Amino acid sequence: QVQLVESGGGLVQAGGSLRLSCAASGRAFTIYTMGWFRQAPGKGREFVAAISWSGGSTSYADSVKGRFTISRDNAKNTVYLQMNSLKPEDTAVYYCAARNRPQFRLDQSQYDYWGQGTQVTVSS
Repeated sequence: QVQLVESGGGLVQAGGSLRLSCAASGRAFTIYTMGWFRQAPGKGREFVAAISWSGGSTSYADSVKGRFTISRDNAKNTVYLQMNSLKPEDTAVYYCAARNRPQFRLDQSQYDYWGQGTQVTVSS
């Protein structure tokens, strides 16, 4: 099994920045793609960003392109989400997810492990 723990959420003003971290433990060596998803109040969970094991492939939702950057440090079994120019519509619970198969996938149904989520609130 793999455990994922997110950190770094909080309250920030519009235009500000936050950096989320997600640390994997347990059988972390089985992880390939890692991703970030978010769920706003009253809405379904949506894709934000994903990164392949090597970091050579990344993908972003259109709503965050140019503002968010996903990265990973495999030596630390950690994935990061740098969020800049935050907007009130970015307010959501952000979830880290990991996939234990090598194919690079973006659909949340293709992820095997999930963290508990961290709240990000952007005030206007």
